[in-house]
Amino acid sequence: MKLFVIAAVLAVAAAAPSSYKPEYKAPAYSTPAYAAPSYSAPAYAAPAYAAPAYAAPAYAKDNKYAGITVTSQSDERNLDGSSQWSYAQSDYTTREESQVQKKMQGVAYDSYGKATYEDVMGNTNKGSSYWVSPEGEKFTLTWVADEQGFKPKGDHLPVAPVHVYELPVAPVHEYELPVAPALPYKRTGLGYSGNSYY
Repeated sequence: MKLFVIAAVLAVAAAAPSSYKPEYKAPAYSTPAYAAPSYSAPAYAAPAYAAPAYAAPAYAKDNKYAGITVTSQSDERNLDGSSQWSYAQSDYTTREESQVQKKMQGVAYDSYGKATYEDVMGNTNKGSSYWVSPEGEKFTLTWVADEQGFKPKGDHLPVAPVHVYELPVAPVHEYELPVAPALPYKRTGLGYSGNSYY
């Protein structure tokens, strides 16, 4: 009987549908060989642009400054904020300038707009220029610019006229002030008797 039960279980197991699926194998196809297409290179005509026509600059015939060139130039900047620069031209024009940072009394504003006087950093400049006018006159100009303002000096600068005059003096009047006449009056009350004059 045991043998019969075992045979029945095996028959049922063999007859049951199986969930096992064999591994899928993709079919192997051979790669087709195509001939590469051949295209002819396009031929474009080069664009034809007309050359721009610019009018030649018109200079005055009496241009006296055409041949002026810079003959020397220097420019030096330092880590402390100071600097100096200069140049010279072939027409003998020269200019040089230097500036230094300096503490000076200035106005500082806080975040509320209130002004306070305190030490602030500012620049002080000094320099000079020399040039010859078209008429042949030679000019030299020197200047200093600092906390007291810009102060140029040069023989060609106009000078304010100096006026020597005396301030007017108010006239002195001599007279006597009028005196009011004394009038009699009578005091009354305890301790007063009779006429009195004040």
